[in-house]
Parts: sequence; C-alpha cells; structure tokens
Amino acid sequence: MRPVQSIHPTTYLFAARALRGFGDGFVAILLPVYLLALGFSPLQVGVIATASLFGSAFLTIVVGFVGAHRDLRGLLLGAASLMVATGAAMSVINDYALLLVVAFAGTINPSAGSVSVFVPLEHAVLTREVASVERTRMFARYSLVGSLASAFGALAAALPDLITPLGLGQLTAIKLMFILYALLGLAGAVLYARIPPRITGDEPPKAVLGPSRAIVFKLAALFSLDAFAGGFVVQSLLALWLFERFNLSLAEAGVFFFWSGVLSAFSFPVAAWLSKRVGLINTMVFTHIPSSIALMLAAFAPTLPLTLSLLLIRAALSQMDVPTRSSYVMAVVTEAERAAAASFTSVPRSLAAAASPALAGALFAASYRSLPLLICAALKITYDLLLLLQFRHVKPPEEC
Repeated sequence: MRPVQSIHPTTYLFAARALRGFGDGFVAILLPVYLLALGFSPLQVGVIATASLFGSAFLTIVVGFVGAHRDLRGLLLGAASLMVATGAAMSVINDYALLLVVAFAGTINPSAGSVSVFVPLEHAVLTREVASVERTRMFARYSLVGSLASAFGALAAALPDLITPLGLGQLTAIKLMFILYALLGLAGAVLYARIPPRITGDEPPKAVLGPSRAIVFKLAALFSLDAFAGGFVVQSLLALWLFERFNLSLAEAGVFFFWSGVLSAFSFPVAAWLSKRVGLINTMVFTHIPSSIALMLAAFAPTLPLTLSLLLIRAALSQMDVPTRSSYVMAVVTEAERAAAASFTSVPRSLAAAASPALAGALFAASYRSLPLLICAALKITYDLLLLLQFRHVKPPEEC
C-alpha cells in the first residue's frame, strides 16, 4: 500500500491567497461605487482609501515586532478573523465616521491586495517552506495565483448590477458582496489552520534587524517612493477615474479589470524567467519604466478604447517587479532577518501609499482628474532610476 503523500504547506497558502485575492478584487471596484451611492464625495472616497492603507501600515508594524517571536500561522489566523469582521461591519454601517474606523482597523483593500497585513506574513511562510533556488519561481507563482484570483474577483464586481433586475437594490446587493468577503475570510482561516506551526527548536531565533539593516532601510525608502506614486492610482481610484471620465458601468469595469488582472498574472512567470537571464534588479527596472510611460499616455488619451488599451499595456508590465522585488529582499538579508525585513520594507510602502489616495481624491474633486495618473508615472520612473543606480551592484546569491 502506497504511503499517502502529505499536502505541501504552500498549497494551503496559495489557496488562501486566491480566496483573499478574489475578495479584494471585487471590493476594490465596489468600494467607490458603494461610497458614492451612500452620498459621499470623491474626496471622501480618497480619505477612506487613505485610512485603509494607514491601518494596513499600522498592522504591518505590529507584525514586524511580534512576527519574530510568534507563530506565523497564528498571526495569519488573526488576520483572517479581522477580514471576517471587516466584511460583516461594512455590510451594516452607513455612517462615514464609522466607515473610517472600519477602513483603518480592518482589511478593506483599495489596491486589490498589494498592500496588506497578510503580505509580510505570507512572504515569511513562503520563504521558510521553499529552497533558495526555488524562491523567485515560488514568489512568481504566489503573485500569479493572487492576481488571477483578483481578476476573477473584478468580474464578480458586476454581480450587483446583474442582481438588481431581480428586484434587489444596488446598495443592498453591494452589502451582500461584503458578506461574501467575510465568508472568504472564514474560508481562508480554515486553510491557514492547515499550515504547520513553526517549531521554535527547529529554527534559529529571528532577529529584528541586524547585519542587513542598512540595505533594508535603503530599500524601504525607495519602495516607499514607489508606493507613494502607486497610491495615486490604486485600483479603487482608477475605477473611480474611469467611472467619472467615461461613465463605465460596473459590468464594463469588471471586464476591464479582469483582463488587467489576467495580464498582470501571466507577467509574473515571465518575470521569473527574465530575472534568471538579466537579474532581479534589471527585470524590476526595465519592465517598470515602459509601464509608467503607458500610464502617462493614458492620461492624455482622447477615447475610451485607446485609454483602456494603454492601461492594459501598463497592466502587462507594471507588476513584473512584484515577485522579483519580494525575492530580492529575501535574498539580500540573512535568514534570521527575513520576517523582519519583509515587514520593515512593507511598512514604509503602506505608509507612503496611504498618503496619496486622499491627495488624488482632492484632485478628482477639483476636476484635475488626470493629474494623479501623471504624478504616479513621473514618480515611478524616478524610483526606477534610483533603484538601478543604488542596487545594480548588490547581487543576490544566485547571481553572484
């Protein structure tokens, strides 16, 4: 009789990432529609997005301090419980002040999953469970799963419009989607519970930050510039821009963000393949700059088809730095510092990304609707050039 092979822990991690990505995919599109339906302004939508990202930054800071001394599985279960509570609260609250509290304290994500308290925890678990030679490929798979799930979540954002002919109001239908978000968090908790706990005696004690401190701080500063730029065009605000400029319906927006997510997803394995040939830093920089140029052109595009085409080109290129960036951070720090490095590079990203959505909302309210796209593109190009200048000679072990 053949022995039953146990399921690898990364399988549970990927499945939980898929559920979370699906939920974030429809929430990022429905959030501005929901807030506008409640009577709030574009500026207030931007402030909600800012509160959400600041809350993610705060939770990530906490993870950075306690993650070195706590079981990562337990922290993931706590984050999943918070996702359940967030979805339930969003489905019943209409007051703006209370929505701000939920956005700050919960897991609502206007960026469809790229900035989240889950990210450093999942990165640390993934790095722990795979060999160094497999690291970039596994991060590419992780990003592929998340982006594909987010793409299908974007399609699900059309459900409220499909339900309304049955006699259910759009606002009620959106509230039901937040209930679905909570249920996805519950299912994610079940999957996280299957990940083996960290056995302290089998691993070296985690340091907060030690010999790699200077590299981590420099990377964190550069990543924060990139995140600040990206905050001007988080998915919720890009959806708001398309709604207001071209009067897109939820169904049309869902289809666009689906294909955007699919293109982003399949760029991840390409990034892993490319990084083996030209290096992690070169892959990050030389795919990122053309994507920013496409975004800049989209801001000036006169027609909807041309705008969407340019945004899809951006989607195919802009996320290729995600698995390579994660792999690079894990590669240039010591094993004992990985959990702390993941958190300390995520925190500035969250904080920086949190500052810009409110500014973008103010620009929308002042009728400068395309300016956030131009600011985002210019700052991202600046980040890419600085990253190349500072780290082109700092090679991960597999490139030495």
